[in-house]
Amino acid sequence: MTYHDDDLLPISALQHYLFCPRQCALIHLEQVWAENHLTMEGLLLHERADTPTHETRPRGEGDRVRIERALPIRSLELGLIGKADIVEFHYPADPLVAARIVPVEYKRGKPKANDCDRVQLCAQALCLEEMCSTEVTEGALFYGTRRRRTDVTFDDELRDRTIQTIDALRTMIQDRKTPAAVRTKACDKCSLIELCLPDATGGDRSVARFMSRQLAAHLQDAPEIE
Repeated sequence: MTYHDDDLLPISALQHYLFCPRQCALIHLEQVWAENHLTMEGLLLHERADTPTHETRPRGEGDRVRIERALPIRSLELGLIGKADIVEFHYPADPLVAARIVPVEYKRGKPKANDCDRVQLCAQALCLEEMCSTEVTEGALFYGTRRRRTDVTFDDELRDRTIQTIDALRTMIQDRKTPAAVRTKACDKCSLIELCLPDATGGDRSVARFMSRQLAAHLQDAPEIE
């Protein structure tokens, strides 16, 4: 299937979806956003990578690397669009050997326990494969806390996980349903906590359950009509 430009989903939404489907829906369905100190740190980390520039550096023995920053990417087959922080094109001295493509994504903090960052990076690789008609086998995540790269291999398992996440995201967007809040430790770091209200709308303290209890109590106490 080939998607049209109007049907393309932002690659960043994949990271949001795996972090929290409700957060993803609030951002991409309900169009709400709020900043906190963590999101501001992320913006500062991305400041240079978000400026479209390019440069070429020698790598010895005739090799060279071309560095593209803020490179627009998309996949019409997967229905994705976005911008890669950095894409490195490693050109060997031998002109008959194809360049090696390495996407690099900048993140604040440190590596996460789930796959949200790796899936986002893999989605970039899938876009680059379609655009450049070549296989992209590896990439890297640069974390602000560690100040060094974490290499990522785009193996079959990660590719399958990425495709599954794309499908789940598209289903949620097409259904236009915002998932119910589920309180987790991650909520404390979310900039949308005041808009999401997980303590008021999630679990046993949900508004729906509260109203149901209030209505049941009212009906129980109401006088019988003869």
